[in-house]
Amino acid sequence: MNMAAAGEKGGSRPGWRSLGLCLVLLAALCRGSSVERKIYVKLNSTAPCVRLLNATHQIGCQSSRNGDTGVIHVVEKEDDLSWVLESGPDPPYMVLLEGHLFTRDTMLKFKESTRISGIAVMYAKPPPPEGFSPDLPCPNDGFGLYTDQRGAQYSHCNKTLWNPLGSGMSYEDFQFPVFLLQDENETEVIKQCYRDHNVPGNGSAPQYPLCAMQLVSAMHAVTSTVTCMRRNSIQMSFSINPEAVCDSLAGYNVWSTVRPVNSSGFLAPEEQVVVSAARLDGRSFFWNLAPAAESTVSSLVTQLAAAEAIHKAPDSQDLPRNIMFTFFQGEVFDYIGSSRMVYDMEKGRFPVRLQNIHTFVELSQVALREDSSLWIHTDPISRSNDSVNVEVEQLIDVLKNSSKDTNVTLQEVDQSQALPPASFQRFLRARNIPGIVLTDHNATYRNKYYNSMYDTSASINMNYPSGLSKEEALNYVTEAAQSLTDVATLLARTLYQQAGGKDPAQIKVDEKSVTRMLYGFLVMSNNSWFQSIIRSDWKGHLEDKPPQYYVTATSLGSKPTPNPPTSFLISVLANLTGQVVNYTKEECQSPDKATDPQRELYEYIWVQGPLDNNTTTRSPYCVRSTLRSHLAESPAFELNEWDSTEYSTWTESRWKEIRGRIFLVPSHQLEVITLVVGVIVLLLSFGATYFINSKAHILFTSGAQEDASGTY
Repeated sequence: MNMAAAGEKGGSRPGWRSLGLCLVLLAALCRGSSVERKIYVKLNSTAPCVRLLNATHQIGCQSSRNGDTGVIHVVEKEDDLSWVLESGPDPPYMVLLEGHLFTRDTMLKFKESTRISGIAVMYAKPPPPEGFSPDLPCPNDGFGLYTDQRGAQYSHCNKTLWNPLGSGMSYEDFQFPVFLLQDENETEVIKQCYRDHNVPGNGSAPQYPLCAMQLVSAMHAVTSTVTCMRRNSIQMSFSINPEAVCDSLAGYNVWSTVRPVNSSGFLAPEEQVVVSAARLDGRSFFWNLAPAAESTVSSLVTQLAAAEAIHKAPDSQDLPRNIMFTFFQGEVFDYIGSSRMVYDMEKGRFPVRLQNIHTFVELSQVALREDSSLWIHTDPISRSNDSVNVEVEQLIDVLKNSSKDTNVTLQEVDQSQALPPASFQRFLRARNIPGIVLTDHNATYRNKYYNSMYDTSASINMNYPSGLSKEEALNYVTEAAQSLTDVATLLARTLYQQAGGKDPAQIKVDEKSVTRMLYGFLVMSNNSWFQSIIRSDWKGHLEDKPPQYYVTATSLGSKPTPNPPTSFLISVLANLTGQVVNYTKEECQSPDKATDPQRELYEYIWVQGPLDNNTTTRSPYCVRSTLRSHLAESPAFELNEWDSTEYSTWTESRWKEIRGRIFLVPSHQLEVITLVVGVIVLLLSFGATYFINSKAHILFTSGAQEDASGTY
């Protein structure tokens, strides 16, 4: 009995040792986490510049694999550049750059220097008054109608430079990370750290410790889309755990017709359709940051309002011609959405074919009209065809007739001038179609912030009085809403007459709808209207900030997921043009189970519905509409023509981690001393461990023997 007890006591010793070891490790981990929080200040509100690739080269930014670190130096004026580029004693530097100095010239100086490890850009408030556009001066050059093979006299913006403020900075390749700081509080924390530790005194170098920053944005893809797609293919073929290095830019076009169209069939050749088009995407220098107020939302909202007005017309279902509203995704990146729709039309995979298109009306940038002027652009090449020219002239006459009693002054651009960058160009590449593009500019863009982070609601005069609640702001009619209501009225009446309507005066655009759309698309998506009309599985897209219109990246072979702006567009379009039907949730989400004999002509959406009176519960319902989604992925990826010059080949690199943090760094001498001391401590610990292990029979067994002898 006593021997058993002794054995039990001796056998428990390793268990206690293991428990003690676990407790020590747990305590060390806890202390480590606490130490990390004390050492590092994480930057949570940043927007990185990432790598994009096309058929020939790569653009964007990247860090080294483990991130890049440098001593922070604030550059607020031109004179500060010499410190980081020439005289500063502690390179490499992580530059905290004033927003107004974020220009191509400055960035190229950093690019040519070996003393720069990264850039953190401060958001400029107010935006640069002279304008800022990191896009190209000639957007989408080479992928529209005018090329060296067709319309060479208009190619490369020979006669009209549309975006003269465009620096092309978004198309440069930077071998260091560039982040935008979106939170003023975080920016101030960095500045304070700089002031406390890094400010030079009387021309002398600052004393250690110094405030440093680390930015991590290592990109997996390199060189070009051709290279990254080849590597993707190798990974998928030979790797046990395949991991792609880049993804195609893709999403969904959204289209809708006034009269329903069977999406699984085709229109008869004699059936004619009037097409109205707008784009759905935007971009800036920084990933997933694209407010796109003037460049995208102005035309998107205008077209939605026109669609609502036409659907409300009593005779809309009896018009001789149908009207199709299209919203193209990925147009910023060499016309991804429009080229895919044209491709599918030519291949017989879209219910509407090119020969069914009667006329084409496209809205481009329309929010910054000067003296109420809206400009009509046409294509000089297609108009050389007499029959096309006649129909274009008739369309212009309809436009002018529709502008009566609206605050819109229509003006025609000289017929010898080429079309501005527009989706219509991709249709004209395939077929001579009568059509026009409506813009607020005669030649160069009035938008000073084209495809930049400053193309916000403020840039189109969406100003609200102070003190408004969210609900009051949602319904407050701004100057921009009034202006776009007039343009939407003009568009709706034009499309109605082009479709054969006889009473355009009955077409009236709801100013309230325009107001609410502008608020939801440009100010805050998480508002009461969007909450009531969105699908419950999309409610996570709603945020207390504006949506961003950057097209998403999608793995090849997989089905894209609608990004937030697309989900909002679908919800709004269904709400404005659809009908509420008495379907259960099961019937709405599985229309095959419904009894509607025309169910193949419609799409059904089960939406959250409004809040019940004085409760937090909602009353969901089913909406039936004619809207459809259409894959917007470049045909180049279906054809495996990754070096195509006919279609867009843009891909986005993959990455594992995007983060930034600041911390203090000691002098190099202290780092060396710390390393030496650490090595000495390590060697001493090895010696101590060896000594204890060699004497273990003396140190750890005598007590156990005494206990054991005492039990006899």
